[in-house]
Amino acid sequence: MTLVPLGLPSWERSRRAVDKVKNRLLRATAALEKAGVPYMVVGGNAVAVWVGRVDEGAVRYTQDVDLLISRCDLEVIRAALEAEGFVYRHVASLDIFLDGPDARPRDAVRLVFAGERVRPDHVMPAPEIAESEPSEAFRVVRLDALVRMKLTSFRDKDRTHLRDMIDVGLVDASWLPRLPEVLRPRLQVLLDTPDG
Repeated sequence: MTLVPLGLPSWERSRRAVDKVKNRLLRATAALEKAGVPYMVVGGNAVAVWVGRVDEGAVRYTQDVDLLISRCDLEVIRAALEAEGFVYRHVASLDIFLDGPDARPRDAVRLVFAGERVRPDHVMPAPEIAESEPSEAFRVVRLDALVRMKLTSFRDKDRTHLRDMIDVGLVDASWLPRLPEVLRPRLQVLLDTPDG
């Protein structure tokens, strides 16, 4: 009987996947820092930064690398990221940088434009580039702006990210008066249904 090698254990494949996302994030942000271009990390990686400051065991990893930039800096950003091996594409109304010429769209850096609606049906635009702060390795969206972004998108994964922030005590009912009125009912739903 011949044994067929099974490859890496699933936990090792998972660790490698997380390492690839981390590497992509760090390469992209280092390139933008070097080019002197304002940016901030948003999306799931920003949630991981904020949740990890309270409870690293509650961090949920993501395959997405989302960066918020000013549209006027796109050409400088394109040159900086292409110099690091990223490949620019405009796909399905998104501006992305594939992690190499053979990469799939899920292996990319996705751009979000400051002060613009990510999708036409969003009730709020993305934050301004100034709504960021330094983290250990890169600039990250401030917590209040991140919460607004997640409440604006309000997809399943956004609700999960918000529940993670609620669970570790970053967000609670005291946030309701600080939010734009249109977003308050969305947060209230999550506070009322913490388990989904």
